[in-house]
Amino acid sequence: MDRYKKNLKVKDDNVYSYNTHVATIDQEAGQLLVHGWWSATTSRHINYIAQQYNLKQRNHKNTQYD
Repeated sequence: MDRYKKNLKVKDDNVYSYNTHVATIDQEAGQLLVHGWWSATTSRHINYIAQQYNLKQRNHKNTQYD
């Protein structure tokens, strides 16, 4: 994640943009579960992770992540 290394992090299966948990990687399903609607920059971060990990994005509303 050299391109966005300053503001984008993946810890375990959790994706953080500017220290906010924005998505979760579901490795079994091959999906990136996106938690809500985000700014253009955070959306770029999410798209970058999906591309790098070869994951399909899915909007996911779950109170566990809100």
